[in-house]
This record gives sequence, C-alpha cells and structure tokens, in this order.
Amino acid sequence: MKYYIIAGEASGDLHGSNLVKQLRQIDTSADIRSWGGDLMEAAGAHVVKHYKELAFMGFVEVLMNLRTILRNIDICKKDITGFKPDVLVLVDYPGFNMRIAEWGKQQGYKIVYYISPQVWAWKENRVKKIKQSVDKMLCILPFEQGFYHKWNYEVEYVGHPLVEVIKAAKEQPADAPLSDKPVIAVLPGSRKQEVSVKLPIMLTMAKHFPDYQFVVAQAPSLDDHFLEGLTGQHPNVSMVKGQTYNLLRQAKAALVTSGTATLETALFGVPEVVCYKGNPISYFFAKKLIKVKYISLVNLVMDKLVVKELIQHDLTEENLLKELTALLKDEDARSRVMKDYAELWHKLGEKDASRRAAEVIYEYAIA
Repeated sequence: MKYYIIAGEASGDLHGSNLVKQLRQIDTSADIRSWGGDLMEAAGAHVVKHYKELAFMGFVEVLMNLRTILRNIDICKKDITGFKPDVLVLVDYPGFNMRIAEWGKQQGYKIVYYISPQVWAWKENRVKKIKQSVDKMLCILPFEQGFYHKWNYEVEYVGHPLVEVIKAAKEQPADAPLSDKPVIAVLPGSRKQEVSVKLPIMLTMAKHFPDYQFVVAQAPSLDDHFLEGLTGQHPNVSMVKGQTYNLLRQAKAALVTSGTATLETALFGVPEVVCYKGNPISYFFAKKLIKVKYISLVNLVMDKLVVKELIQHDLTEENLLKELTALLKDEDARSRVMKDYAELWHKLGEKDASRRAAEVIYEYAIA
C-alpha cells in the first residue's frame, strides 16, 4: 500500500520512525513517502521535506514565517496529489496537520491521525473539526478516549510510544558516569525566554546540596553562551548536550519543566519536581484558557498528584528546597512515587503503541 506520513518536529520524527518500521514489517512492499527527519528516512520512508524546515514555535515566530508556512502547506498538498496515497497518516503537529486533514478529507483521502492534538487542555470546540476531517484518531493517553467519547467521537487508545523508546534506552549498555558525585538532573526546557526565568531558581538548589552534581540537559535551541551565563557561578553545576536519556539513567532526582520531559523522567523512574514559571501576562491568559487540573502528564494520566508541581508564584527557592529534600532524604516519599511510577508504566505500556498503530493504519488502508 502507499502511505503518506507527515511529522513536523523531532518527537514526531522519532515516533514516526517506529511507526514506519512496524508498517514495513506488516506490509513488506509498503511505499512510504513522508515529511519528517533522519530517523524516518533511516527507517525506510522517503522524506520529501525535513522537519527542521517546518518547526516554528510561538505566536510571533509563526506570524513572522506565515508566508513560508502557507507555501509549505501548498507544496505538501501538491505532493500528496501526485503520490496518490491509500492512506494519509498525520503525526501530532496540529497547526499544520489539521489543515492537511481538512483538505485531504475534501479530496477523498482516508485520514488517520496518530497522537491526538491536546484539545482536552484547551479549545475543546476543535473536536468538531476533528470529527469532520479525521476518519480514525489514534490516541496515546488513556484518558483521551473518555474525553472524545463525551463528544460522541470514538477513538482508539494504542498506548504511549515513549514506553518502547525508553525501554530500548534502558536496555543499552550503561554510559560512563557523568560525575563522581550523585547526580540531580535539571531539565529546564527549550524556550530561551522561559529558561532565563526558571533555570536560576532551579539552580539555587546547588548551594543547598553541595555533595550532588546538578547536570543541566541543554536543548538544541539553546546556545552554550546563554546557558553558561546562567550556570557558570555554580561550582557543582555542569551541562550535557544530546544526552538527556543518559542523564536520566544516572539521576537520583530531577527538576523538570512541564511537557513530555515530565513523562520521560517518570518512565526512567526518577523522582521529580515539576517547575514552571512564565511571563505573568501569558500565564494569566493561559490559566483562563487551559482546563486541566495539572500541568504534568504524569499527574494527568494518573489523575492524581504523583509529582509535585511548583507553578508560577509557587516556584520559589524555599518551596523547591522542601520538595527536593523530601525526594532525596525521605524514603517513604520516594517509595510512594516509585509505586505510582510502576502503575504509570503499566497504564501507558499495556500495548505496543507503534505496532498497534501500524496494524490499525494497514487494516484501514486495505479496507
């Protein structure tokens, strides 16, 4: 069968590559054309455009690059038309992919969406457009099934693809130790503006725990000079680039910004404090718009407070010291977290996400 897969960022390339591998196992003569990255290409897809040409983050950046984005959408439509796929598979990346879904449905293509847009967090009314444009929605978070059911839209939960990625990472031989001291991971995120606010507070912990090495995971979008300006005054703080999973394998605890990193940290079994502080105006509007109880995926999936969230005014040196001390020194607190992490792993990993998604896509393509 002919598959056209669109992934527009690094995480989409990773999950898309595992999907491509599984599709090629199920359908040995699969012809796969895609928008993605090096991993999807290595897995056997013909990549038309690299995600690095597509990744525009934030309102201002999108506005500045609107002409490029619209041109890319046009290029994509023409390429799909020329390829004539049996099924169009959209991986996350909703700003771009929902436009393609709407157009693709009008053209008569079969539309499968893998990794649902987070419409449950805000803009719930987007579900109407999803129902009109997407034939099959494959979700990776267990509570999404119930959310869509309320809208009379039946979706399939396939499991979370991060479980298989992290399982494979854990099975790799151990890397050289990052420090002679026990390690505390610091994952401050990738947006410069937010990192400049959060990271100095996160690093106040270094002076309170001189026997630990605090290791900052440097996102590709952050340059060395910028981060060195924030970390340089701390003798027990260092940085690593492209080694986040190696860092999490060695960490005793972690200070993590919100997002997928909170889930990755939990799946590696590292007790964590979730830290978030943003622009006060942006936070004010976000609070009005976002309709979820928690900001970390760990707590959302478990539907309870498993990991402490220090958000905005609560992210202070005093509060962080209290929470980190508990994770490092209080055995009962650590064991409670580890028990919840085991349940989280079971909830997300009961299915092989990439395999199940590939099966659904193939069965739909040949139907």
